[in-house]
Amino acid sequence: MNLLLLAVAPVFSIILYIYVQDKHEKEPRGLLISSFLLGAIISILIVFGLYFFTNRFIPITDQFSIWQQFIQAFVVVALSEEFSKYAIVKYFAQPKKAFNEPYDGIIYAVMVSMGFACTENIMYVIDGGYETAILRAFTAVPAHATFGILMGYYMGKAKFSNNRLVLNVTGLLLATLFHGAYDFFLFINFIPGISIGAFISLAVAIVLSKKAIKKHQDISNFKP
Repeated sequence: MNLLLLAVAPVFSIILYIYVQDKHEKEPRGLLISSFLLGAIISILIVFGLYFFTNRFIPITDQFSIWQQFIQAFVVVALSEEFSKYAIVKYFAQPKKAFNEPYDGIIYAVMVSMGFACTENIMYVIDGGYETAILRAFTAVPAHATFGILMGYYMGKAKFSNNRLVLNVTGLLLATLFHGAYDFFLFINFIPGISIGAFISLAVAIVLSKKAIKKHQDISNFKP
């Protein structure tokens, strides 16, 4: 039970933070919960479906191949995961009437990402124990949140733009880029010290995420 609480605590802490940052017009809780649950469900489908498929057709034949680890990080993991989150935001949340200000892109993308991270984190923590729970609370879970914020920033802009396709895809690609970079530096840990690149990419993503939140707060349609 304690392990489960440790697994979900960082997820709901981030959700609360992002919800509080929605300063001008709160989203319907039902839509937020639905987005979270869809993210959690797609996480299960990714793990047991897509990963099985891609690992068969894009197998790693050499654990020490930087190129193969690059493909695994950016295509097999990052692109597949971020595209699944993107699809939920684009086809479920973005068309909703309640999606009525740019910040909504961030909050819905983060809800989907935290649903995904919650399922993933529970599996990792149950398998790895307390050390894994503490480590992931400060790394993998915040990383998923930043990917969601960066994607949602552009999807929020897209809803109110005539250039919707380009902005939506920009959000997807930016989230994939940071997700891929984070994983890639961890995957090639056979190179001494290279893992620091993952934490640098996470730090950059956090800085950009804070700026993205502030920008959408400032241009809210409901700001007095």
